[in-house]
Amino acid sequence: MKWQVFALVLALFVSSAIAPAFAKEIEVPGDSNGDKIVSADEVAAAEKLANDGKLSTDELQEIKHIHEKYPINITDSADRTVTIYKPVERIISQGTYAHEAICLLNAQDRLSAVTNTAQRVYGFIPGIKEKPQVGEYREIDYEKVIENRPDVYIIGSNTTLPDVEKKLEPLGTAVVVLGFSKMNMFEKEFRALARLLEEDEKVEEYLGWREGYLKMIQEKTEDISQKPRVYVEYSDLPWKTPINSEVTTMAGGFNIASPLGKTTTTSSVEVSPEWVMTQNPEVIVIPAFLDYAPTDLTGYHLNSTDNAEKFIADMSNRTGWADIDAVKDSRVYVLDGETGASCRGVVGVCYCAKWFYPEIFKDLNPDEINREYFEKWLGASYEGIWAYPPAS
Repeated sequence: MKWQVFALVLALFVSSAIAPAFAKEIEVPGDSNGDKIVSADEVAAAEKLANDGKLSTDELQEIKHIHEKYPINITDSADRTVTIYKPVERIISQGTYAHEAICLLNAQDRLSAVTNTAQRVYGFIPGIKEKPQVGEYREIDYEKVIENRPDVYIIGSNTTLPDVEKKLEPLGTAVVVLGFSKMNMFEKEFRALARLLEEDEKVEEYLGWREGYLKMIQEKTEDISQKPRVYVEYSDLPWKTPINSEVTTMAGGFNIASPLGKTTTTSSVEVSPEWVMTQNPEVIVIPAFLDYAPTDLTGYHLNSTDNAEKFIADMSNRTGWADIDAVKDSRVYVLDGETGASCRGVVGVCYCAKWFYPEIFKDLNPDEINREYFEKWLGASYEGIWAYPPAS
């Protein structure tokens, strides 16, 4: 027992004072034998230290909490099992969308640093602009990341995983792949993040709110045989269209590019003007992303729809487009790109459902749903231009 007490004292006090900058072991409070797990014997040793006045009540409670709850295993988006050995207090996310998911769980205080990209996209969320920066999401300053010593580092895909692990594993940092870019992956990724942060109760509340709208829209559109034919074109990539447009499909539309997936493995394809005219879409949806269009069409910082109006007018005036049904019927719409991504995708689905089926969804107010999302779930004031024309 004396040896356990001595070892625990070392684990709690000495290691944190003399640990090298690139310590390879994760330091778990209360773990005296280096296995990163707090056993019942180690809890008993901690209790003795507390009784002797060598551990505070808070330190003892933390050790007991780790004993009861950890380790935690999650499965990330690369189907890797990632083990977390102690409460996560410091997070950095290279992927942009994960910042929004973290804020949905009201855990932005645990973001120890953010990318410059995240500050531009999510600067309206309280606290984000004040965080230290670690570079752009495509040009991370790993020296700053290492100085920050995060418990968890989130990346959006596994393409850079080996390189990131090589840089950060020596810190004891857990590298987790969570993209938050696909609607069909959102619930799995959100639950994994909530588990990682011990926010399991909060996740159920948000998922219930989200599912309520998605289920209602599905029930009202799933039996419609003739769904509106939808062409999707990125605002910054003329003639580039996604093979799988989840938001438009979940809103009850038919993506005219989806059959092209039989002949390509890419997520999007470049089509010809003639192809679009031949397909004659009934609706056109233009996803617009911050910093990616010739000029911003949507975003929190805008208070005018002038840019979106001009973009729609210019697109509608393309050669031969006057004969396309979507143009003739004034059914060309701009939708903010983040509003169509997985975290906020439910809002994008609501906008599209209202545009596709105005009579069926005459009582649906996407602008108010978007407002609720901002104010209730992100804790931010509702401002900006997110869709045009309005779908209230």
